[in-house]
Amino acid sequence: MQYPWHLYLMGAMYIVAGIIHFIKPKMYMRIMPRYLPAHKPLVLLSGLAEIFLGFLLFFPETKALAIYGIILMLVIFLLVHFYMLSSKKAGAGIPKWALILRIPLQFFLMYWAWFYLQF
Repeated sequence: MQYPWHLYLMGAMYIVAGIIHFIKPKMYMRIMPRYLPAHKPLVLLSGLAEIFLGFLLFFPETKALAIYGIILMLVIFLLVHFYMLSSKKAGAGIPKWALILRIPLQFFLMYWAWFYLQF
């Protein structure tokens, strides 16, 4: 079964995002909420999850599992987005309006993943 091109785009997006966790882990560790332990392992684990789920999207047998995993991952990542809003250091100099816009973007990404359950 051939999927629409934008499903492949989404899979590639998560794979690239996951790889960046390994290339620039400090960037991600800075935005980790202080109440979470073991920042570096969590950053690397989240990168692995993004890569793994991105690849699973490409196969009919694992696509639904990947979609549910991506949605769960995005819900968990909301913790980071809210933390970035509450901490000037974690906000990394990003304008407050951009940090606020990231919240609805997360929900759009969840919907985008959910949309592919029909294929």
